[in-house]
Amino acid sequence: MTYLIALAFIAIFASLAAALFFMLKGGKNSEDTEEASKRKNSNMARALAFRIGFSVLLFVCILIAWKLGYIQPTGIPAGK
Repeated sequence: MTYLIALAFIAIFASLAAALFFMLKGGKNSEDTEEASKRKNSNMARALAFRIGFSVLLFVCILIAWKLGYIQPTGIPAGK
């Protein structure tokens, strides 16, 4: 389960980095056509959508692992 969670975090950060790359790629070039600009925005939006999907998948996997007993919440110890 630890490997699955680590892999999900890596996928989340990779998709965030891809979105940053598409956002910064050719941003100051005035020769960009409207179609090229739309394609860059589409790629950035797709990368951000994958990041959201990976985050939701990670959350669901953590909930399933908790329900199946693979992981146990420790909580904050209550002091008197």
